[in-house]
Amino acid sequence: MKTEEGGSQETGVRSQEKSNGNFHANSPIRSSDVSLSSLAVCLVSGGMDSCVTAAIAHEENEELAFLHVSYGQRTEARERRAFEELADYYEVKRRLAISIEHLARIGGSSLTDQSIPVAAADLASSEIPTSYVPFRNAHLLAIAVSWAEVIKAERIYIGAVAEDSSGYPDCRPEFYAAFQKVVEVGTKPLTKIEIMTPVIALTKAEIVRRGLKLNAPLQLTWSCYQAAEDACGRCDSCALRLRGFREAGVSDPIAYA
Repeated sequence: MKTEEGGSQETGVRSQEKSNGNFHANSPIRSSDVSLSSLAVCLVSGGMDSCVTAAIAHEENEELAFLHVSYGQRTEARERRAFEELADYYEVKRRLAISIEHLARIGGSSLTDQSIPVAAADLASSEIPTSYVPFRNAHLLAIAVSWAEVIKAERIYIGAVAEDSSGYPDCRPEFYAAFQKVVEVGTKPLTKIEIMTPVIALTKAEIVRRGLKLNAPLQLTWSCYQAAEDACGRCDSCALRLRGFREAGVSDPIAYA
């Protein structure tokens, strides 16, 4: 691991120790693969992927701290409700809800800019859809790292999916590998925080099956990009979710228009 030029010997040792740690961004995590951690921060949007990630984190850690980040998205209130209901389900006492609405002011995404329509799903397309929020996950991780360092959490869980998703660039394994290096260089010498991406290589069907195995409350989740009552069933997120449940051979427990 490269250390800062002119850095102290302590910093160099820290980087070496961290580079020998277990970074799981490139493969799905099973509970038997990792040791039990005392405290972990889990990013929970309220969607299916974050719910199953939370279920995995619940198995792998003694205590969870749930973090929810709003960014001026269309379904902000509905996602916040899902977050609170998931936190209640897992009896999470440490909860933090943050707003970074400047992403809506920056715009560039149909999720935050009302002038850009949410496009109907085209799962065969290789183009990045209009729902991509530029560099959003870097903002989420930065907040999670700050909180984790303060409360001395050892891991950060995020439900990024690369295998069966919309193709967002900040959901790729290499993005999380790079951010892990940022964490190592940018935190205190004794801080040790691992970024955990347990569903990144799973298909949506595999995520559904994993959630069912862990008794994850999928009925409490919300994935739709544009509706807050009945899910639209037409946006990218709804289409991917519906396909996942269909391929898993089970019914989606939420209502669709």
